[in-house]
Amino acid sequence: MSIAFSPAPLPLRTHAHFNPFLPPMSIVRHLTRRHNHHRRRFASLAVAAAVRQDTTVWTPAPLSVVESAAESLFHVTIDLSDSPDLASSHTRAGQYLQLRVPESDKPSFLAIASPPGLGSAKGVFEFLVKSVEGSTAELLCRLKRGDVVEIGPVMGNGFDVDRIQPPKEFPTVLIFATGSGISPIRSLIESGFSAGNRSDVRLYYGARNLQRMAYQDRFKEWESSGVSVVPVLSQPGDDWKGETGYVQAAFKRAKQIFNPRSTGVVLCGQKQMTEEITSILVEEGVSTDKILKNF
Repeated sequence: MSIAFSPAPLPLRTHAHFNPFLPPMSIVRHLTRRHNHHRRRFASLAVAAAVRQDTTVWTPAPLSVVESAAESLFHVTIDLSDSPDLASSHTRAGQYLQLRVPESDKPSFLAIASPPGLGSAKGVFEFLVKSVEGSTAELLCRLKRGDVVEIGPVMGNGFDVDRIQPPKEFPTVLIFATGSGISPIRSLIESGFSAGNRSDVRLYYGARNLQRMAYQDRFKEWESSGVSVVPVLSQPGDDWKGETGYVQAAFKRAKQIFNPRSTGVVLCGQKQMTEEITSILVEEGVSTDKILKNF
């Protein structure tokens, strides 16, 4: 006689049925904690960013000049006659500030093109602004005289010219700029760094063509102050007889002898240009401490 055994009844479940594809609860709790941690962290960063933004002191000021400087470049002058403390805070060429326009809360960083002292003397800051589609700079370039913008405090250490002084110890100063990077270079040249007391001061200024090269009307003035201006065009017209290509290539072609130990350098513009020029000059023996940038 065979005896049949009935299987023991399964225990009743009051919760969802077991699913072997679900992770163990310990993993779920771990992932939940990680999610909550990241969410709190991102929230903290957002709050911190908001606090930092709120600490910026914005000064409203009207525009006194908005006019074309070259293709895609504009001269912009801001009237600071009602903000003398801000106007006098520009003390070194290469400094910059943030600017906001009514149509956008996103600020634009702009290097001050006018020389230090002009703010105190005339109550204005001057800029060279590149109009980039979809940017705050583009909105700024569409404004007109009398429109009010907001500017933040002057920032940055600018070009530390003391590192290439006195002139007799650094008779050679090589300056390189591309595009709108000429803006703080103009501030440097017109503020005076004893160029007339040095034997060899050269500005290699690169642009696509003459239509995109700002400040051509100032070249004679700069030359008279002791700065030899070397325009370099990457896409010149057929009638161009000057330097072509990129500024770093034009400099290498020049093959002018200079003493690297008594040479100062100033750079502003396209990243690739600044990196290649730095590499070339350091290889020649120029000290990195004597290569000045404003950022």
